Amino acid sequence: MNIKALRLPLTKEELQSLNAGEIVSLSGACYTARDAAHKRICDALKNGGPLPFDLDGACIYYCGPAPARDGEIIGSCGPTTSARMDDYAPTLLECGVAVMIGKGRRSDAVTKATADAGAVYLAAVGGAGALIKNRVKACALHAYPDLGCEAVYKLDLQNLELLVASDTKGVCALR
Repeated sequence: MNIKALRLPLTKEELQSLNAGEIVSLSGACYTARDAAHKRICDALKNGGPLPFDLDGACIYYCGPAPARDGEIIGSCGPTTSARMDDYAPTLLECGVAVMIGKGRRSDAVTKATADAGAVYLAAVGGAGALIKNRVKACALHAYPDLGCEAVYKLDLQNLELLVASDTKGVCALR
């Protein structure tokens, strides 16, 4: 199996080269954000408030990391169900988000918005949070600390293998 190694942030050419069904090995900086953080980000966009990170070219991992044990970088950090972010995803894609990581299927509207934005949705294996944490080389609280595990964290990923679930051409591998 040929696994394509990618380093964030991805260029438009790299995004366009990805095809639904491929496996990629992703490294670089991404931000975690779940439901509550997505709501705050979209509210900030609507009201002209400050954003927790630059959305242009950003990678968002739908994850709420568990606290790290002594001597660890991060606790379990598996993906949450992506469909829970479907109401917010088109807005964030319009603002430049290039990569979304989560688990499960997306709505047809999000698959279309992903293609329209020239972005991709990458699927992680659900239930593998204890293994995925070994692919995180750095973790720092970045924004919204009052949200607890749903706060925004900046992660440095190293060789996290993911499935290209939806590509820039609107093809979805999870139908």
